[in-house]
Amino acid sequence: MSAEYATFGLAPAMRAGGVLANGDFQVHRDFVDFIVDGRPLLFQLSDLDAVSPLASDVPPAIFTAQVRSLLLEAEPPLPGGRYVIYGCPECADLACGAVTAVIDKEDDDYIWQDFAWQTDEHADLELNGYHGIGPFRFQGAEYRAALGALLQGTAEAPRRRVLLIGARVALLAKLAAALRTIGIGADITHELGGVPADELRAYGAVAFGRGIGAEERAAVRRAFTDAGVEVAYVDGLAPIVPLLVAQIEHALDRSPVDQRRLTRLVAADGEAGVEVTSPCRVRLTAYRLDRLYRTHTHEVFDGILEAGRHRIALDAKAVKGESFVVARTSGSVLVEAMAR
Repeated sequence: MSAEYATFGLAPAMRAGGVLANGDFQVHRDFVDFIVDGRPLLFQLSDLDAVSPLASDVPPAIFTAQVRSLLLEAEPPLPGGRYVIYGCPECADLACGAVTAVIDKEDDDYIWQDFAWQTDEHADLELNGYHGIGPFRFQGAEYRAALGALLQGTAEAPRRRVLLIGARVALLAKLAAALRTIGIGADITHELGGVPADELRAYGAVAFGRGIGAEERAAVRRAFTDAGVEVAYVDGLAPIVPLLVAQIEHALDRSPVDQRRLTRLVAADGEAGVEVTSPCRVRLTAYRLDRLYRTHTHEVFDGILEAGRHRIALDAKAVKGESFVVARTSGSVLVEAMAR
């Protein structure tokens, strides 16, 4: 094994939820990702839709047990000294598939090696091993400090609740229902007078409908500022539920900008410009409103893109009139109005 050390760290990450074009829902998950040599380890595992065991929505006792397991303070959950590194974001069932690795200790160093895709208790390294990944040797002090910080409970928990403010009550109700379905709390209000600061601290974002004027928006911002609460503000682009869900998902993304996979989206002149930092599946969906304010949805691209910038032609029918483009990977979402 190489004597070279890899750096170890942790960072907030997100499995982007959403309302998909075919009507399906994808659950929102916040988790802590492993940062190896300054880059999310998940990005090295091709286009994998998965979360680490350090998810924010698991019970505290289970979260603590997962951390202590990675510190080798408990017996490995799988034969052969294997630990789950990433699992299914929907159910965490091993039968759905998981990335596992052997975690061992040598003197004061922690070593992750023999990465594999596993669907039952025994891994077949010959057939399902990730032969180009690892082994990674981490310095013990750095490794323990990163994971130990999670046990101290000093990090702010993700605020997965959104305040919806708009004039169209029926639309807000549909939006709130969609958000709750994917695991994001949502409340509807028209004004915040007299709301205690503790209640405002529950929100991670505020979404304004297009019918809300500048004075009302300013009053809401003042209420949060006076309460000392920082939130993301979303200006709804159009009364289209999947589009608004995508905007809110982007606003709730707490992952460091320089460690995201999807970093750029522009939409103009019948094209979408997309930039990704590693090979991954990208889905582009166009939404448009016709003159009667009916919504039209078009799946315009779904494929694997290599790292770099890409220009993707869009069907003219999909982006005529008032239209918007949503770019989605497993971990992030970007939204842009089509420029004319």
